[in-house]
Formats: sequence, structure tokens, C-alpha cells
Amino acid sequence: MSTSVILTREVHAIQIPSGNQITLPTGTEVLVTQQLGDSFTVYVTHQAGLFRIKGADADALGRELATTAAADGPFSEEKVWAQLRECYDPEIPVNIVDLGLIYSVEVNDDESGKGKRIGVKMTLTAPGCGMGPTIAREAEQRILAVPGVAGAAVELVWDPPWSPALISEAGKQKLGME
Repeated sequence: MSTSVILTREVHAIQIPSGNQITLPTGTEVLVTQQLGDSFTVYVTHQAGLFRIKGADADALGRELATTAAADGPFSEEKVWAQLRECYDPEIPVNIVDLGLIYSVEVNDDESGKGKRIGVKMTLTAPGCGMGPTIAREAEQRILAVPGVAGAAVELVWDPPWSPALISEAGKQKLGME
């Protein structure tokens, strides 16, 4: 259910799907179309488009954000996957893992000897999507929050091409594909 709100302060937003960054001024009316992970997708009437607002700016929307921090304790690859499940394509209400966008997660010892280095290969639903760098950067930041991770790199790849057949059963159910 979409909710109309007035921004209580200026926020930085990313235009969907181009990935262009803009600043929405205080007093801008937005329609919150969805909250996924720790970001919001909003429709801005006077801009005639969708934008993504970071969860750190939830207060400007009059919202509180339920954060999902990485679990404490030793490193585990499952914690990396759990963090990736908190990343969303802002146009699709399914996380990037269940969308089938993650092709591989590689775990190696970091050269510094102070943790693990995580390499991820992921794709997008469409090669021309301008949100790719934003989604990849969010995935990297989430991986870096995992205990024992010293470095992370997320690489966008296009081979093999993404198709709806890669969506998990849970993702298909969420999208009403079953």
C-alpha cells in the first residue's frame, strides 16, 4: 500500500532506473511505494518518476527503519548470503539472491591476514539498468558488515544472461509466478 508523505528535510535520492543522483528538497511530496531492506522506493509527482532513498534518511519520510545487522561471532559464508538477501532491486520486491542475480560468492583469505576477502559475481535483470552500480555498492557494504570480512568486491557480469528461470521458488511465490 502506497503512502503519501512530505519530506521533512532534504534527502539525496537515486533515480530509477537511470541511477542518476539528485537532491529532493524539504517539503517535496513523495508517494512511498515500497520499503525493501534498508531503502525506500518513492514516486515523486513533480519529477514524474521513481527514486530510491537510503534507509539512513527514513526520518525524512517520518519512518523508522528496522535494521538487520550482521550477526556477531565468527565469519561464515551463510552470513554473507544473509546480507545479500537484504539487498533489493528497487523496482522488484524480491531480494537479489531470490531474483537469481547472484552467480557466485568466492571466499578467500585476505592478503593482510586479518580476515576474509569476498568476491561476488552478479548480474541484473537488464543490462541497461542504471541501478547496477548502486545495487553492487550496497551488496559490498552489507558484506563488509559481516564479522571477519576484511574486503569485498562485487562484479557485474552479463554471461550467462539473466532470465526469469533463475528466480528461486520463494521469489516466484512473492511475484505471483506460481
